[in-house]
Amino acid sequence: MSEPNDPSGKISQAQAEDAIRVLLEWAGENPQREGLLDTPKRVAKAYRDWFSGYQMDPREYLARTFEEVAGYDEMIVLRDIEFESHCEHHMAPIIGRAHVGYLPSGKVVGISKLARVVDVYARRFQVQEKLTAQIAQAIQDVLQPRGVGVVIEATHECMTTRGVHKRGVSMVTSKMLGEFREDARTRSEFLRFLESGKR
Repeated sequence: MSEPNDPSGKISQAQAEDAIRVLLEWAGENPQREGLLDTPKRVAKAYRDWFSGYQMDPREYLARTFEEVAGYDEMIVLRDIEFESHCEHHMAPIIGRAHVGYLPSGKVVGISKLARVVDVYARRFQVQEKLTAQIAQAIQDVLQPRGVGVVIEATHECMTTRGVHKRGVSMVTSKMLGEFREDARTRSEFLRFLESGKR
């Protein structure tokens, strides 16, 4: 019987743990030694946490909005949303911060919901470019604001712990929609908000 958290409905907890034992043995370890006996169970549990985004719909978090905002129609920016994700190429961690801004058109969403949207997409296998675009598009689709801006800064362990082994390197991606893309002044204002948070 498959576990309820398995989105495919095909992989059981026991099968997942067996796969982890195979990887341990392939790496040169003995999965039966005392220190590793519970490792397959722990790793499977960690995977449920790390990749819980597959069981969540980020658009649901944006569905509850507020319209009693006294006509507020200026930019809303939530900076420094910390997240952890995993690279879909090497399954290595991506650690970073997202900055999200939008220009409301009559309704706003609770700021914690913006952070949850980031988390849902981050808790899936990702490439940073796709993560950035998905967050922006979800906000645009549900809230229908006049514009959306998303900037992500992250370090990729697939680059720092393997391959070229370059530490202290971060990647920056952005996605601008609506007025953030079409109006240079709006885009500049958004980027100034992000710069002011670094002082």
